[in-house]
Amino acid sequence: MTACDVTCTVAIMISPEAWRSGGGSFDWKGHQIFHRVEGTGEPLLLIHGFPTASWDWAPIWPGLIARYRVLTLDMMGFGFSAKPRDYEYTLRSQADLFGALLEREGVTSYRIVAHDYGLTVAQELFARQGEPNQPTIVSACLLNGGLFPETHHARLLQKLLATPLGPLVARLASYGAFARSMRAIWGTTPPPEAELKAMWGLVKHNNGTLVFPKVIDYIRQRRENRERWVGAVVNAKFPVRLIDGLRDPISGPDMVARYRELVPNPDVVELPDVGHYPQLEAPDAVLAAVLEHFARAA
Repeated sequence: MTACDVTCTVAIMISPEAWRSGGGSFDWKGHQIFHRVEGTGEPLLLIHGFPTASWDWAPIWPGLIARYRVLTLDMMGFGFSAKPRDYEYTLRSQADLFGALLEREGVTSYRIVAHDYGLTVAQELFARQGEPNQPTIVSACLLNGGLFPETHHARLLQKLLATPLGPLVARLASYGAFARSMRAIWGTTPPPEAELKAMWGLVKHNNGTLVFPKVIDYIRQRRENRERWVGAVVNAKFPVRLIDGLRDPISGPDMVARYRELVPNPDVVELPDVGHYPQLEAPDAVLAAVLEHFARAA
């Protein structure tokens, strides 16, 4: 069976507002969390990256919900979810949030597709396998992201946000600077202006830029928890596939090389003309790679 024997329906990108209208919200520790659950079949959890939101999955959503019961949400500090300024934004707490969604939806086993910041959240979920009352991960696909701190090349804006100047940088953030930063991490086909503006709208919603100096602490957390989180991928007891855009200056060829070095029998799909956002830049290729992996893993 090939991936396209299942479905290869890729959507035209919808607006963040249309994406929001297809979801809802639930309360988590006094905070409102945006989420979407759609489709039937085995549960599939989608975990988005920094600095955007679950809307990033919109192009491949129809192809996934045709085969799976797909669950996703906007993490704390992102998209349409709460963005409190007095909150400690840890990757472990984001993993707790996804755990709450899985419990809320009665999920006992599931698959994962994760991107960027979401990779580390997925790594924490990997690390929890075997702990009491944890739902079982069946298989996973990981897109571009900082799996290994030593091969993660942070952009200048990320580095500045992580310094004492971070709050000032966040207050001065503009669409122009954001768009330039995004274009620099794209592949050979530039991102459409409408998509960049949609991303910026998600970032700015509810003053989201003001929490980024706290969110960006994930770079430090990755270093401090490297043994746990890298070990969780290297020692995973379920099939894992890496799907990577090689034009990505953040987590492209260096990350792939490190993955091949550390992970036994590495399963890697390389996208040579694609940058940091494979699901937006090459949705057909990503959807096909995800569905083929999950069908084979089944």
